[in-house]
Amino acid sequence: MALPQSKAHRRKPMSHINVVPFIDVMLVLLIIFMVTAPLMQQGVEVELPQADAKPMEEQQRDPIIVTVGREGELTLNQGAQANMPLDRETLGEQVGVLLAGREGDQVYVRGDRNVDYGRVVDAMVVVQAAGAAKVGLITQPAPETRRLPR
Repeated sequence: MALPQSKAHRRKPMSHINVVPFIDVMLVLLIIFMVTAPLMQQGVEVELPQADAKPMEEQQRDPIIVTVGREGELTLNQGAQANMPLDRETLGEQVGVLLAGREGDQVYVRGDRNVDYGRVVDAMVVVQAAGAAKVGLITQPAPETRRLPR
């Protein structure tokens, strides 16, 4: 025969929500975002050569920049496939699309200082074939101690 339960041992319904599992999930998501945020950096890391050249003039629109990475990969800073590795044909098509309606705009090429010079020249040829009237190179300013006398 079962013993009758006293009123002291019965559970009362809870009138508040337990937020501990919610906090646990939020902390896990915070840690995931903190770890992955540095990995989602846009652009391609390149070590630019240094040169004693005049700085670029301010433009009203964002300049079109083709980057030749350390391993020779080609990327573009604008368009549908921005900052994604492209082959020569796709790069030419994308630059052509960006140049449509932007007559007189200059396209810049950034090449890693350790990449083969022929790859940078090849990127310049692709850009010119796509319709760019002017193609420029981007470098870093030379340190004050290395400047050549004029």
